[in-house]
Amino acid sequence: MLKAIIFDFDGVLADTEPLHFKMFQRVLHEAGLPLSEQDYYQKYVGLDDKGCFQTILSAQGRPASPEAVRRLVERKAALMLEQIKTTPVIYPGIADFIKRAAGRYRLAIVSGALRHEIELILKSVGLRSSFEHITAAEDIRNGKPDPEGYLHALQTLNRRAAVQASDCLVIEDTIAGIQAAHAAGLRCLAVSTTYPADQLAGADAVASTLKGYDLETLERRFWS
Repeated sequence: MLKAIIFDFDGVLADTEPLHFKMFQRVLHEAGLPLSEQDYYQKYVGLDDKGCFQTILSAQGRPASPEAVRRLVERKAALMLEQIKTTPVIYPGIADFIKRAAGRYRLAIVSGALRHEIELILKSVGLRSSFEHITAAEDIRNGKPDPEGYLHALQTLNRRAAVQASDCLVIEDTIAGIQAAHAAGLRCLAVSTTYPADQLAGADAVASTLKGYDLETLERRFWS
């Protein structure tokens, strides 16, 4: 039976992918490197900041030393923080979905975003207390599609009360996220906010939105 829902953040709870793209593009432009919108959404979306910068630098034949990547991550984080302080980004209907889900299940987040970004956005709409745990970029070494983030969240949830992977549902929006969830032994519902539905066929099910999504239907779909 369903006991816990683990959410990705960007593209699932918050419409932040366009902001991430603009900040990646700006920081890379400052470093003399191009980043097109098509390349971002086809090649890099779903990666955490470190993984994204490492991959782009390597693809461009530029040194991707830890120090170089750290500087780029810090610059992008500063720009992103200024944006989310003033830009409403939670998807319509998400607050209602989370509040209903929190009354029935344990909720957690596994995201490649930085913790302060996630916390700031959730607190701004009064949702932080709904989540028992957050695994953010700083908590792991390997981002999605590696399962480390989801395994980290499962381990943390189990310190408080036992829950099996078979009792958890992941909600993701990217191919890398679906791969990470499945590699951790978790079922995955994908929302087609970032990729078209046909590209998310690797998920166990696909929905266009969580707005108004019925929780009993959700349980029947995966645990009937």
